[in-house]
Amino acid sequence: MRSADFQSVAVGFFDGVHLGHQSILKGAEAALTFRNHPLAVLSPDRAPRLLMDAEERLAAIRACGVGEVVALNFTPEFARLSPEEFLAMAGITRKVKVRCGDNWRFGRGGAADATWLRAHGYSVEVIPAVEYRGEAVSSTRIRAALERGEVEDAGAMLGRPFEVRGEVFAGKGEGSRLGYPTVNLKPSSLNIRLPLGVYAVEAGGVRAVANYGFAPTFGERAWEEPVVEVHFLRQAPDVQGGGFAEVKLLRFLRPERKFESPDALLQSPRAGLPVNVRLCFGQPCSPFEAGALPVLRPAISFRCA
Repeated sequence: MRSADFQSVAVGFFDGVHLGHQSILKGAEAALTFRNHPLAVLSPDRAPRLLMDAEERLAAIRACGVGEVVALNFTPEFARLSPEEFLAMAGITRKVKVRCGDNWRFGRGGAADATWLRAHGYSVEVIPAVEYRGEAVSSTRIRAALERGEVEDAGAMLGRPFEVRGEVFAGKGEGSRLGYPTVNLKPSSLNIRLPLGVYAVEAGGVRAVANYGFAPTFGERAWEEPVVEVHFLRQAPDVQGGGFAEVKLLRFLRPERKFESPDALLQSPRAGLPVNVRLCFGQPCSPFEAGALPVLRPAISFRCA
């Protein structure tokens, strides 16, 4: 990083690039982060399940208007650097304003922070945490919300719906046979332990309903690993097998369950596929069905707040 080229740098790991991260990145000319999480090196058993892979995270950081993004590899050798050595390697001089959160630490053993920077003549701006429902937004809170199926709360803290990206592949053809065009994805970059079940989603700009799981109703033809099966009311977006697609999670509808048969899945009055699809699309249905799910809000496109 060439500090002569910029006047401010945002520093942090920025997993998820949530609203708190966006407030740090906003207005910074450059960003400094790591490709891998430091705990993956220092204490692998404590390393978090990441919300994004490295390339997704770097792209989201750039989308916040940051001109230069430097992603360093965190290694055991890097962990032994003193605060002064870290700043020298990162190219951060006293002419550069550092923007960070109040929990940012650096240097061997996390010895230095914003107070250390000020004491050593550096310009630093600590950005206050963004709050959601009275508590600070954090990647840890978002991970926990997703793993509880609280995807709306996770989306509120991210500032956009959580996305699952995966490789498109040919499925069983059962969705189309049941009257709902389907796109199947292998969630290649999903590290979070999402609850298996049915979700209201958006894919290719189209509202849909998705099952994330093994499709146990199909017995011996069930998936060996969890798959995202996205069912559309009319026509599925034009995606080619072997390509990649993103699915935005809008709401968790119900846990995955095993029906007696595919036809039973179609005919179930409370939990079957037609009910889930009609509720997601806001189509008229019986009062019994309509009481199962409130109206969904539109999906939010990624943007830096």
